[in-house]
Amino acid sequence: MSKNKVLQPNFKLSFLLPKYWPTWLGVIVLYTISWLPYKLQLVLGRAIGRLLYRIGKKRRHVAKRNLELCFPDMPAGEVQRILKVNFENTGIALLETGMGWWWPEWRVKRKVKVKGLEHLEEAHKAGKGVLLLAMHYLSVEINCRGIGTGHPMVVFYRPHNNPLMEYFQFRGRGRSNKYMLGKRDVKGLLKALNDGETCVYLPDQDYGRNRSLFVPFFAVPDAATTTGTLIFARNKNTQCHMLIPTRNDDGSGYTIEIKPMLENFPSKDDEADVIRINQELEQAILYKPEQYMWLHRRFKTRPDPEAPSLYK
Repeated sequence: MSKNKVLQPNFKLSFLLPKYWPTWLGVIVLYTISWLPYKLQLVLGRAIGRLLYRIGKKRRHVAKRNLELCFPDMPAGEVQRILKVNFENTGIALLETGMGWWWPEWRVKRKVKVKGLEHLEEAHKAGKGVLLLAMHYLSVEINCRGIGTGHPMVVFYRPHNNPLMEYFQFRGRGRSNKYMLGKRDVKGLLKALNDGETCVYLPDQDYGRNRSLFVPFFAVPDAATTTGTLIFARNKNTQCHMLIPTRNDDGSGYTIEIKPMLENFPSKDDEADVIRINQELEQAILYKPEQYMWLHRRFKTRPDPEAPSLYK
């Protein structure tokens, strides 16, 4: 097994400089809160989310616009309800970062239940690597730890721009999992799949015009959708499965569902394949649309670069 190709960030004395003090304050507060009772953290998270809803005008506009674009027939009252609950869940997600990074393994196992691990075990018995196709559900940090406690994975991720946050993020996300690869390390992920590893890939966001096709996503007919997924899915030693990680509505914790292998996928038709990926993502998002990351500008890249933004 080759080692992680991301250069593991080490602690630097420069992290003690004043410019990092706000980051230290945020990390200390997050770490402290992570040790509070779980249901109290849910209450605090919702309160933070309601505050973000009031002060985050730009992000509120983006989330509302995404809902309107994806569900044009949805009554305005329902859009507003989902929007407010989505912000509450966003506040909870901030605290779930602390849970995912610092909770001891026994506490993660008590709160996270994984369904469908048998699909991964069957794949590995057959000598196959597994590409788990996931989406940006807001509880992603704690659920990444949750799967790793029972089935350690290789995590494909975007390094943080703040070096001190990257120091904590790298260690936090790497707990309970095997190793991490930067988002540009295509060869590293292909090697992991050929080594029979389980790898997580999130194809649901707008990654720009490069390696993308404009295909339907919900009611938007021309959403920029990455074809990068197909580089990995077409690897001969790979099975593709959908991964659906959600927070339980009753406050009991989290349920992660691993679906059976996608049959007859991929094909030799790029457009048909990315359309199918979007359809699978739509079904997964509809499990709990209030928990999806609607704050991302999913439709920022237009087929015509001169076309006006959908977020104006």
